[in-house]
Amino acid sequence: MNAAGELPGKNGEGGDSGKAESNAENSAETDKTVIVTGARVTPASRSGAPGDVASHNILPPGTRLGEFEIVGLIGEGGFGIVYLAFDTSLDRHVALKEYMPSALASRVGGTQVRVKSERYENMFRAGLKSFINDEARLLARFDHQSLVKVYRFWEANGTAYMVMPYYKGVTLKDALKAMKKPPDEAWLRALLTPLVDALAVLHASDCFHRDIAPDNIILLDDSHRPVLLDFGAARRVIGDMTQALTVILKPGYAPIEQYAEVPSLRQGPWTDHYALAALVYFAITGNTPPPAVGRMVSDSYQPLAKLAAGRYSERFLKAIDHALAVAPASRPQTDRQFAAELGITLDDAPAQRAAGGGKDKTARRLRVGWVLGAGCVLTAAALAFLVPTFLSHRSPAPQIGRAADGGVTLAPTIVAPSASAPAGTAALPASPALAQLAPKPADVPRQSPPPAALPPFSPADEFTRIVSLADPSIAVKVDVPVARAVVDRDRLRFSILSNRDGYVYVFVVDPANQYLQLFPNELDRDNRISQKKRLTLPRPAWPMQAGEPVGANHFVAVVSLAPRDFSALGMTHDAVFASLSPEAQAAASAERTLTASPFAGVPACGAEAPSCPVAYGAATFKIEVVRSSK
Repeated sequence: MNAAGELPGKNGEGGDSGKAESNAENSAETDKTVIVTGARVTPASRSGAPGDVASHNILPPGTRLGEFEIVGLIGEGGFGIVYLAFDTSLDRHVALKEYMPSALASRVGGTQVRVKSERYENMFRAGLKSFINDEARLLARFDHQSLVKVYRFWEANGTAYMVMPYYKGVTLKDALKAMKKPPDEAWLRALLTPLVDALAVLHASDCFHRDIAPDNIILLDDSHRPVLLDFGAARRVIGDMTQALTVILKPGYAPIEQYAEVPSLRQGPWTDHYALAALVYFAITGNTPPPAVGRMVSDSYQPLAKLAAGRYSERFLKAIDHALAVAPASRPQTDRQFAAELGITLDDAPAQRAAGGGKDKTARRLRVGWVLGAGCVLTAAALAFLVPTFLSHRSPAPQIGRAADGGVTLAPTIVAPSASAPAGTAALPASPALAQLAPKPADVPRQSPPPAALPPFSPADEFTRIVSLADPSIAVKVDVPVARAVVDRDRLRFSILSNRDGYVYVFVVDPANQYLQLFPNELDRDNRISQKKRLTLPRPAWPMQAGEPVGANHFVAVVSLAPRDFSALGMTHDAVFASLSPEAQAAASAERTLTASPFAGVPACGAEAPSCPVAYGAATFKIEVVRSSK
């Protein structure tokens, strides 16, 4: 699926770098994993038109790769094939990507992959190594809502695989194409905020994406959150070895430093800034900036500050023009600088709170207002709707360990904790022929709504937002036997079920806006939960009965892969249940961003933990308190 003459096996040993730029735009489309339509997407089909080598490499439905069973084809490209698969151990659909450079190797037998010729062996192995180390292993390191994520990766059958979340959405390219007019500044800012924040996470580890373009960003169907797709690491390595710029560069989006390794043109955060700014330029004008190589000779770039004057703020347009400067040194050098020029705020507050959480917790924690003695005298929090009726009392359980259960493991064949974003090109929109294969199918919208702005704060709405920001691969289900509780008669009871081991946190807000951390609490600190094992709350040590005021009581249950710290909220710990005053709620709401909620806390594993995953799952539920069952 690559442009002719650019890879071995077509037109000789290598590509003609002199022709690279003229064909690069077409090649950029075909080198990526693409959605396959028509007969070739039919789950039962294994091959396409005669002579189509890539289609003969597709594994048929029913093929088992470890615990994963192939359901159908999502897409194929010159360097890999992406399948819809079913994880038989966790009962969920996933996207499974297979390393398959069709110009270098082919399928033999059932699942085995073999290099076509000995002269391609080194190139194939280099791409395989990059697929594992520079893409799968790298993506598994990061947890960010707008970065793709890898659950697991391994090497087998002469090739390699990675497993990622299966999301539905529309590419930014298609969303822009469907719009009747260019998006406004608010839409673009909402799009850029999580993307710049995701890049800041990458750049903090000296990693660079280097493949940002509208077809490499997906807007998720449910939240319209932008997610940055795959790094295309194997594609770059093979392209470098063949000197095929059509394989690795996208003129208009690729800055000059990506065209050659020149010491004076070093790559850095400014490299991704250029591509992201080019994306905005395309969204506003419908055209990409002139190719960077041509701009070095004669710069025909037309500044947005002139082209779009009056339609967008001068500050915003100048920030994009600045990031599109030809010389790397003339662009914003850091993510913070780029974000400041755009007028957006990076989401670094949670990281700062995590770093200083211990001191905050000590400073803000008040004396717990209960005493255990011969008479077991207890001063409890006066829950507005569920008054604790302590029938028996126990000493507080020991503090749970701080090491994360199931941290990120970078070795092949080990399941890595998930994150919000789909990984690799697996996050491409679901094809029509697979609509009935995946759970809860949904048609791709013709026009994607703009990314949602930060909503006004209310505790109940923030609980819902916590769920929208959660990792959908961590399934949390809450069952409530009595959804209408009668005052002074019914007791609170609910059960939580999760598909992952983790730590449970439950918060409630009552009709009087009293905000409480229901669990863990001063009587019950053991908040661990095992996968597929139901946890029923409240436990016998702290039974709770419905009380005034009547009305809706909103809950959120969070299951986190690692222990979480909520000390930055400034909760008051003077009773069994920690509480959050209206003033503290307002202060915390001011710290919210599009990609994070301070009310969800931050992971806190301790220095001894080898890793600290940030992913969590969540579910909301409601109990109506009434005075009579009539």
